[in-house]
Amino acid sequence: MLRAPLLGLALAALCFGDLAVAQNTIRIGEMNSYKAQPAFLDPYKKGWELAIEEINAKGGVLGKKLEVVSRDDGANPGDAVRVADELVTREGVNIIAGTFLSHIGLAVTEFAGKKQVFFLAAEPLTDKITWQNGNRYTFRLRSSTYMQVAMLVPEAAAAKKKRWALLYPNFEYGQSSAENFKALMRKAQPDVEFVTEQAPPLGKVDAGPVVQAIADAKPDAIFNVLFGPDLAKFVREGNTRGLFTDRFVASLLSGEPEYLDPLKEEAPVGWLVTGYPWDAIDTPEHKAFVAAYQKRWNDYPRLGSVVGYETMHSLAAGITKAGSTDTEKLITAFRGLKVEGGPFGSFSYRASDHQATMGAYVGKIALKNGKGTMSDFKYVDGASVLPSDEETKKLRPGPSN
Repeated sequence: MLRAPLLGLALAALCFGDLAVAQNTIRIGEMNSYKAQPAFLDPYKKGWELAIEEINAKGGVLGKKLEVVSRDDGANPGDAVRVADELVTREGVNIIAGTFLSHIGLAVTEFAGKKQVFFLAAEPLTDKITWQNGNRYTFRLRSSTYMQVAMLVPEAAAAKKKRWALLYPNFEYGQSSAENFKALMRKAQPDVEFVTEQAPPLGKVDAGPVVQAIADAKPDAIFNVLFGPDLAKFVREGNTRGLFTDRFVASLLSGEPEYLDPLKEEAPVGWLVTGYPWDAIDTPEHKAFVAAYQKRWNDYPRLGSVVGYETMHSLAAGITKAGSTDTEKLITAFRGLKVEGGPFGSFSYRASDHQATMGAYVGKIALKNGKGTMSDFKYVDGASVLPSDEETKKLRPGPSN
């Protein structure tokens, strides 16, 4: 029987460490807007569940199984912070991952900085997560708004269209995408003009007036950032009114199956997009991923599947490199961490801003068997569209060490 002082020390060790030690597991807290954004996040969850099963089947990490404690963040910043706090204080995790919407990701980034908890932002795209609002505890997997816009700009500028209309959801992701596009296009094409900006509330686009406002501005080209049901409403109304006839359209995310599939034969052929042509990527790594995913879920992967899968494989690689789940050791391990063998090939996490270099596919929307897909696509390495470490210092004013 332990004496009182020793018993106190033992209990303190259990509380201070994490329940993972006591249970011989490593627990990861995961949170996302599952109810609000099912098109992307249902596949995302299947992706990370597949990764966890693969990792544990090979013996886990540091001889321990990975266990994920998952929660819905309510698609609300206040709820997300509460959920993050519950994962840390009640569930005993010291690693959290996930989030989808940019304003949710920013709220959890701030929480991680204040509470000194390791946070891997899986999907939120706002540049602020790794730049203006970045902190030493937060890393991000997915290509940011700046990165994806920079992937589209070369072909957008090459189209030599002078008058552009902008359409984006009125929250952090949409606003930052539009600002990045304007800045990068002005640099690439100094005579460019932006003749109208339409910024409907997220999830509440009134497509008829929006399409009419764009048509009235008589643009030569359109830059679109709507996604999900908003995108579908815009495309259908635009098709009906002939908005896209003889107009160049560049569109973020619209080549992702999550948003392309619901349009079926209405998919807007010829749009320049970032996306995921899952059925046409011919690399050994991607073929292996698709085969494993289809065997497990009897379904094809979406981009969310890749993001979820690589989120957990990144954490496994980081914990392995750190030799521990200690927060400071994890931070050190993730700076420069290389993640190999994934669906899009190898990528790394930059030490300068904690941004992963995982890239994206750029191509044009096409129809195949009555369904939207991507043609003329290429993979753009994220490292090729990121600013240098020196430039990053100006974008990230807070301490990164």
